[in-house]
Amino acid sequence: MSIRTILSMAAGASALMAVITSTPAFADDARLEELKAQGFARVAIANEPPFTAVAADGKVSGAAPDVAREVFKRLGVADIVASISEYGAMIPGLQAGRHDVITAGLFMKPERCAAVAYSEPVLCDAEAFALKKGNPLKLKSYKDIADNPDARIGAPGGGTEEKLALEAGVPRDRVIVVPDGQSGLKMLQDGRIDAYSLPVLSINDLVAKANDPEIEVVAPVEGAPVYCDGAAFRKGDEALRDAFDVELAKLKESGEFAKIIEPYGFSAKAAMSTSRDKLCAAK
Repeated sequence: MSIRTILSMAAGASALMAVITSTPAFADDARLEELKAQGFARVAIANEPPFTAVAADGKVSGAAPDVAREVFKRLGVADIVASISEYGAMIPGLQAGRHDVITAGLFMKPERCAAVAYSEPVLCDAEAFALKKGNPLKLKSYKDIADNPDARIGAPGGGTEEKLALEAGVPRDRVIVVPDGQSGLKMLQDGRIDAYSLPVLSINDLVAKANDPEIEVVAPVEGAPVYCDGAAFRKGDEALRDAFDVELAKLKESGEFAKIIEPYGFSAKAAMSTSRDKLCAAK
């Protein structure tokens, strides 16, 4: 067999491999064309201001949908159409094809990163405490609550805050499950708990609406993790995700990203200070 024949065969094999490896990308690129033809992207949201919100007239807003709407517009997709979903149902709904993307403050975790294709970070948040004015028990961390036998914390049942409190060593009988934000604030005002914990944005929104000068906020909670979400796409839609990332990066660089999210209380700097790879690798 001649060298020319061998080289010719090698070139043919290389061309075949290029076709094979490029096929998924071409198939994936078709998703953007489908959305352009459809005229909108179907997004899953949770109706949890300021992450997401639905007005009485059905208009979808909130920081996450506003970013998604602008990015998709730049990609040639005219608008977004949202459906409200429980957090636990979002990924199954995405995988089943009921949504094209999740834009709902669904924070990146390794197990979620294994199930969906996240964009680069969009919205970041941390934990906060609402406490009585002056912070009489000097509570700045979940460990402070664990170390003070008189301190009781309120947190959503099954939520991150309950988990963080228990992991810090707060006894089960001093972690009070609270059904909703208004109940948590009332329990704090009545002295039934000494701190109520939620993400910074949720606590700030709750306290601002309460307009109670006897309540103050400690944020971020010392030693607690910072969380970031991203737009979540189906596995196999990585090219669509990558196209989204390109326009998202342009938004961040131009300053338009900050103009969209900071009126909602989010920090553009926080989202630009980390990456999908770091967040997905975090324990």
